[in-house]
Amino acid sequence: QVQLVESGGGLVQPGGSLRLSCAASGFTFSNYWMYWVRQAPGKGLEWVSYISIGGGRTYYADSVKGRFTISRDNAKNTLYLQMNSLKPEDTALYYCAAKRTTGAVTTLRGYDYWGQGTQVTVSS
Repeated sequence: QVQLVESGGGLVQPGGSLRLSCAASGFTFSNYWMYWVRQAPGKGLEWVSYISIGGGRTYYADSVKGRFTISRDNAKNTLYLQMNSLKPEDTALYYCAAKRTTGAVTTLRGYDYWGQGTQVTVSS
């Protein structure tokens, strides 16, 4: 069956770094645009970044531009998010999601597949 399994979250101090990974299985990873989205407590879903099927095009929310880097390895069916210069406002549950088409959406159900999420907490 389809699985997206995120890992790499945790507690980090402001200014620190984390690298999230998302292992995909059960579908043809290389046919899907891949997304990182997040949800902070009491807030709606926010798209963070997404990457094209071949990895040549990447998009970032203004709130993370210059600090986060998305990448993918189609040979390993894995999506990554390198997060640097983390801020307390980056605290959220981070999900990876897959969609056949481009363009982030505002609910997880708008994606074809999504994972269970990994918690990122930025605090001193």
